[in-house]
Amino acid sequence: MKSTHFKVRLGLFVAGGFLLLALAIFMIGKQKNLFNPVFTIYANFYNVSGLQVGNTIRFSGINVGTVDNIKIVNDSTVKVDMIIERKVQPFIKTDSEVTIGSEGIIGDRVLIITQGTTDAPSIKEKQFLDSVEPVELDAIMASLEVTALNAEVISQQLVEIMININEGKGLIGMLIKDTTIAGNIDQTIVNLKESSKGLDENMDAVKGSWLLRGYYKRKARKAEKALEDKLDENKAD
Repeated sequence: MKSTHFKVRLGLFVAGGFLLLALAIFMIGKQKNLFNPVFTIYANFYNVSGLQVGNTIRFSGINVGTVDNIKIVNDSTVKVDMIIERKVQPFIKTDSEVTIGSEGIIGDRVLIITQGTTDAPSIKEKQFLDSVEPVELDAIMASLEVTALNAEVISQQLVEIMININEGKGLIGMLIKDTTIAGNIDQTIVNLKESSKGLDENMDAVKGSWLLRGYYKRKARKAEKALEDKLDENKAD
């Protein structure tokens, strides 16, 4: 009886092992596109920015393949082998480009194939696509750090300017804080208005004087005649 139970447990264990093995083979095969017709293309990068074998390849936002191999060719070139589903081959053009992105901000790296032009021929087996070098996260963070430092410096300078204005330093501060200067400016404006008024009165007096009265009358008659001639021309038209 004990031998029968042992055999049953052993059989269940073996069956479970085979089931897990089959499931693992299926998952790996699906990831590697072993059950679908595929073709291979390549791209060269200067820096793969953390890309790994097995990472997803996307075209038009759809997962179409996986990274099959990453190989250092020389000190400035890294070759990436891509396995792509055969059904999307007609849509990938020879002028398409490959860039490295990520799933989310800090997610796994993915290869992204851009759409090419409609008139370009479709890519063939084992052809190379042009690549676009990725922007490193460290470079972005360094740029943001410089921008933050510049903003901090500008903020400090603005604070110093406002403090100087409040203390009455500088031209703007003196205009705002010093009532004497403000009063002088107001008085200057009043003087200019009075001077302008006095000038108008002097001009009226000059026009009424017997020396220049005839001159201004002739000038007025000349202007009236020019206006009449203009009106006659308009009526003739």
